[in-house]
Amino acid sequence: MDFKLIGSILLVVGTSIGAGMLALPIATAELGFASAVALLLICWFVMTAGALLLLEINLWLPQNNNLITMAKNTIGPVGQLIAWVMYLLLLYSLICAYIAGGSDLFHYLLERAHFTIPLWFSAIMFTVIFGLIVYLGIRSVDYTNRFLMVLKFAGYFLLVIFLAPFIDAEKLSFSNWPAMTKATAMTVTVTSFGFGAIVPSLRIYFAGDIKKLKQTLIIGSLIPLVCYIVWDAAIMGVIPLQGENGLLAILHAETSASQLVTTLSQTVASGSVAFFAKLFTSVCVLTSFLSVSLAMTDFLADGLQVEKHGKQSALIHLITFLPPLAIVLFFPNAFITALEYAGIYCIVLQILLPACMAWRGRYHKHFRSEFRVLGGKVLLAGLILLSLFMIVRSITS
Repeated sequence: MDFKLIGSILLVVGTSIGAGMLALPIATAELGFASAVALLLICWFVMTAGALLLLEINLWLPQNNNLITMAKNTIGPVGQLIAWVMYLLLLYSLICAYIAGGSDLFHYLLERAHFTIPLWFSAIMFTVIFGLIVYLGIRSVDYTNRFLMVLKFAGYFLLVIFLAPFIDAEKLSFSNWPAMTKATAMTVTVTSFGFGAIVPSLRIYFAGDIKKLKQTLIIGSLIPLVCYIVWDAAIMGVIPLQGENGLLAILHAETSASQLVTTLSQTVASGSVAFFAKLFTSVCVLTSFLSVSLAMTDFLADGLQVEKHGKQSALIHLITFLPPLAIVLFFPNAFITALEYAGIYCIVLQILLPACMAWRGRYHKHFRSEFRVLGGKVLLAGLILLSLFMIVRSITS
């Protein structure tokens, strides 16, 4: 058994399945189940194609090159600048979403324990407590994440099992195909497959073994796809679309994450469902917050050319957490909105930019490697046009 391959697949799965999973059935509720599944399949295909293109481009260059260097070598300084700005905005948007969702759930859990605090204070407490784990370094994050990942998968499977008897097939029969182009649905679904950023790290891990890299990306992307479809069926089949506690009401609520937990608990009136819903949603937010925050601190340390020690480390972590915390304090309902913005940046970084880099590298600079993504100019042109459509639709709607 190849434990290295299994571990890498789980890394892709862990990168994909996070707090964005909570937003999926809420953001795609208006589509209905069949339309939501169709959108999931489309986003899975384009994001996996984008990740495979990133692998092809990365193989043109020596190991240890990341997206910034890849953009510079294929598109030039303009591509490098776009990659810098989009990557920074993507990470800030995700941290903002996770602070909003995490503080919301933190506030909810404290209320259940009969501790009532203002929502703004909950946001500060969440950021300080779990930001401290990030500040203590990668070892602290690694050990915490291992424990949380076990809880995450256990919570997911048990929650789905407990919800299964309450699924109403009639609720899943509704479809609204035109709503597939809604900005919220597209951007949140795209963000749920945002594993392309780890491609350069996987190449180093496998020392350029192309067969295992392809297996990792394809299998690792299929597992979240299946999990998302099952999760959408469970939530959409239990919670009605309309009504005071329906999915559309949750979408527009100030505290979407905790409202989803409350509605699930009330709808099925099961103590087990309530427990595992709280467990799963809380862990999803925490694992996402820890991994993305750690990536942000490393990105800033590299970009600012400073060591993560002493006062410099404190400064890096303040730059990481203060801007998104400030946004959440003024806009406490930023969970879904921040994921929408993250989706736009994800489209640029993991669909549009890889397709443009591949076009320039293949047909203008004539770079070659042992691996080339199938589809030629048709695939690249299709990805460029689709990504531009998604970006324009997201901005204008």
